[in-house]
Amino acid sequence: MPAAVPTSREVPRVLAIAGSDPSGGAGIQADLKSIAAHGGYGMAAITALTAQNTTGVRGVHVPPASFLSAQLEAVSDDIHVDAVKIGMLGDEQVIAAVRSWLEEVRPGVVVLDPVMVATSGDRLLQEAAEAALRRLLPLAHLVTPNLPELAMLLGEPEAEDWAAALEQGRRLAEQTGATVLVKGGHLNGSTCPDALVNTAGLLSAEVVEVAGERISTRNSHGTGCSLSSAMATAQARLGDWEAALRVVKPWLAGALRTSGQLEVGTGNGPINHFHHLAQPEPQGGFAELLRAETVADLDAIYGLGFIRGLADGTLAEKEFAYYLAQDAIYLNGYSRVLARASALAPTESEQLFWARSAQQCLEVESELHRNWLSTRAVQTELGPVTKSYVDHLLAASAGGSYAVLVAAVLPCFWLYAEVGETLHAEYLAAGAQAGHPYAEWLRTYADEEFAAATLQAIEIADGAGRAASAGEREAMITAFRQSCRYEAEFFDAPSRHS
Repeated sequence: MPAAVPTSREVPRVLAIAGSDPSGGAGIQADLKSIAAHGGYGMAAITALTAQNTTGVRGVHVPPASFLSAQLEAVSDDIHVDAVKIGMLGDEQVIAAVRSWLEEVRPGVVVLDPVMVATSGDRLLQEAAEAALRRLLPLAHLVTPNLPELAMLLGEPEAEDWAAALEQGRRLAEQTGATVLVKGGHLNGSTCPDALVNTAGLLSAEVVEVAGERISTRNSHGTGCSLSSAMATAQARLGDWEAALRVVKPWLAGALRTSGQLEVGTGNGPINHFHHLAQPEPQGGFAELLRAETVADLDAIYGLGFIRGLADGTLAEKEFAYYLAQDAIYLNGYSRVLARASALAPTESEQLFWARSAQQCLEVESELHRNWLSTRAVQTELGPVTKSYVDHLLAASAGGSYAVLVAAVLPCFWLYAEVGETLHAEYLAAGAQAGHPYAEWLRTYADEEFAAATLQAIEIADGAGRAASAGEREAMITAFRQSCRYEAEFFDAPSRHS
């Protein structure tokens, strides 16, 4: 399968090929809402008519495949299609009609959501058509199965954990040549990761994982339809699957989080596709919303043995050396991300701020690390937490959103400054005892310039959040929250390494 052709249109023309849901939560109805929510012009070709509501599917009628072909030809004869989302197909004749049209038109972006089983458990694809659907997969650029569908496509038992799900995603990607979006929604636990998997080198890595929290709600009707059509639209606008997922995932989380506002149906209700349009402006400053996200991670950091040992001087030197070596590696990558923030900044003052911060990382902070490490034998290879944190920041910088990037880099200022101020205060309260092995390091935490820079970074993030769209604010909070978690893991890594 060739790579998707990036159209980067401001208003992409997106065709949804799927079944109809008269209750409005899934199928074509969900597709058109998702396309519109992401700035696209939606079109629809109906593959099947269903009698369903939020409690289940009562009946399915599949019109003649020839009429589907007529719909598809009528659209593409007149309108250039930038992206296609394919959902419920129903039977072999319908799949054959879609396949023939795809081979002739060759749309630049094709997203295939292999709708086989409804959220309610009802089968939506005839068993005899499963083989035909598998043969259609190589014509897609992105395939978005849920975990039961992923297992059915491979003829394997359903994955019971995230690692097994990723392995199944790798196998399907290798078999089809497509990128596979592995979704964690059917797993248990408080987290809900998604991952793009491609074995043909079309992504920055074979597996690109995007973390997320699990939203507790019974209103998930149409989630898969909405995600796939949103990805098709975002890809047509951005030309990058990773960037598209980082835009769509927080939007979907918000749609699930606010789904109860709709009060639709007595069963598994729909998600709130347009939650970002009705969201009020943040009250009391966007930075206050971000500050609330730091509480749990700061508490976790203060409880770490590494932090307690650093404060009272009992920390083993090998743990501190590992921390400094990893921090030096991190700062090199962080400086590049800050330079990217400078390039995206909308004002000269912000450009200068991020440029100076990048320079500070390379010249001042890195030099302090090198001086301490130069007299000691230290393991200097890249650690797993360091890699994950830097990868997260680089992904934020590649997404093209200045606001999201600012939110992602802020915790390294904010949490570091707060932890440092606390440690320095404890150090002084203990009488700044002589012989404390980390006294020089603790004294650097009191640097007034860094405290001032932190306040300026917070102010910039606050302004960016106020100016951002509601959807972008969701993405900012997600990026900020993930960076906060990486900060806590970074402080804990030396103890785990030893």
